[in-house]
Amino acid sequence: MPTKTIGVREGVYERLRARKRDNESFTDVIDRLIDESEGDWREGFGSLSTEDGKSLREAAIGS
Repeated sequence: MPTKTIGVREGVYERLRARKRDNESFTDVIDRLIDESEGDWREGFGSLSTEDGKSLREAAIGS
């Protein structure tokens, strides 16, 4: 199977390494994390109830 080499910042590498299971390669961990995050990341935006939205707005602006 062909491979590609990619560069990642050291902090990203450390985060991947922390999620890597003993029997996984970095390819395996990246593949697993992508599968776990299926779907459109934008889904769920705007899904607060009116009351929760009001509480969040009040907390953010201080009243």
